[in-house]
Amino acid sequence: MKLILNIVKSYIFYIISALGVSLGIVANIGVSSYNSMNLAVATMSDIKVGTITIFFNIIFLLIYMILTKFSEKYKYLIQGISVFMFGIFVNYFTYNILSGLSSLGYIQRVLLFSGGTVISGLSIGIIIYYNIITFPLENVCIKISQMTKISFMKLRYLVDIFSLIISVGISMVGELPIYVREGTIISMFILSLSINLAKDYAEKNNGVKS
Repeated sequence: MKLILNIVKSYIFYIISALGVSLGIVANIGVSSYNSMNLAVATMSDIKVGTITIFFNIIFLLIYMILTKFSEKYKYLIQGISVFMFGIFVNYFTYNILSGLSSLGYIQRVLLFSGGTVISGLSIGIIIYYNIITFPLENVCIKISQMTKISFMKLRYLVDIFSLIISVGISMVGELPIYVREGTIISMFILSLSINLAKDYAEKNNGVKS
């Protein structure tokens, strides 16, 4: 029963994280490295960004399944559900609930982006604390790190660099807006800090992982 409750809590925080990402998108001052690639591909293909996010997350989930030789079926199931849930809610928040915020002034958009990044970071920190639903991209990096002895941090930075290159390349070739902007820099500082704060707070007040 406790496991089921923690799974439900993790899904709830996944939805809250999607809200944070959507706030960052509608703020329109740039997004995080990985999301900048998703947004550029979405704009180029005229497909909603949440749908593109689902697509890339499914690719990383499939890669993880191959790397783990399809031995973690239970984990694949709950991760697959979260992948679709996250993308669906990103679409819902971005194109429905928050669409009216696009006319805000610049300072308001900076505050909106910063708030969204904090919301997303805090949610991710709690999700990491529960350690039930993980993120496909991070899973792949962790697994490759274990197999190659290359540090997780280096692999994650490589993904960010690759994402930035793809995002800027698509924007330049397709004459689209540039999504690597000031928001990208802001997210580098606020996101990790928020994640660590939430994770440390949960561990301090709850002791061992639930």
